[in-house]
Amino acid sequence: LALNPWDVVLCISGTIISCENAIVVVVIFYTPAFRAPMFLLIGSLATADLLAGLGLVLHFAFVYFIPSEAVSLLTVGLLVTSFTASVSSLLTITIDRYLSLCNALTYYSARTVTRTYIMLILTWGASICYGLLPIMGWNCLKEPSTCSIVKPLTKNHLIILSVSFFLVFAAMLQLYAQICRIVSRHAHQIAIQRHLLPSSHYVTTRKGIATLAVILGTFASCWLPFAVYCLLGDYSSPALYTYATLLPATYNSMLNPLIYAFRNQEIQKVLWAVCCGCFSPTMPFRSRSPSDV
Repeated sequence: LALNPWDVVLCISGTIISCENAIVVVVIFYTPAFRAPMFLLIGSLATADLLAGLGLVLHFAFVYFIPSEAVSLLTVGLLVTSFTASVSSLLTITIDRYLSLCNALTYYSARTVTRTYIMLILTWGASICYGLLPIMGWNCLKEPSTCSIVKPLTKNHLIILSVSFFLVFAAMLQLYAQICRIVSRHAHQIAIQRHLLPSSHYVTTRKGIATLAVILGTFASCWLPFAVYCLLGDYSSPALYTYATLLPATYNSMLNPLIYAFRNQEIQKVLWAVCCGCFSPTMPFRSRSPSDV
């Protein structure tokens, strides 16, 4: 096959995504202090994005060096599983942040840990089911007219994935709207108790809203173009449009470590300690809630 520049860019993106998220996975896995629910969810997100990056690299390698329909189904299944798990992990992190604000006194309990494991099981269980569909026969290899913009996924399969994305996005919007209200109310109460100026309340609220706007804005700008095009396009649509909308979607996995992991002060401490050669896996950390991350 003639080398497609878009495939090269996707492969490079996959390499960067894999390296970034591998750092997060290793740090969380080898640090016993990172066993709190919020770190488990961040680890789940990083694992999903790591697999997505590896899937992009493997897809490029197999398409150009080992062309095979069976291998194509496996790599596409891996990509569907990993990207679905990535989006679902973002939703679980949002749910965890919301519940940590609503139930601050009982957040650090065995019940929270159990709830976290249940969310992880549901997230990865649903993602694996989505990813297995092409391998189990729901593909368009024998009927090209049923193909979607992403071969060998069928149009119906991609519609289900797109609708699922819009449901996740709507749930995140609703939850972050509730989080904004809670943060604003808490900031106002603290300002009253400490006899602070009203401006301090607005500054705190504005910072919180700005952070949430960055999170939602990044997620929407990366995934919405591809999700909309999945509903509008079909097998006859130009491949250029598919690449132009799919590439920004992969950037979400590239930005997730920057937003959810590297901004965390505890993870920053570990990374600096590793760079300085003074890392200890039992080093103490200050307990933080998901709303601080």
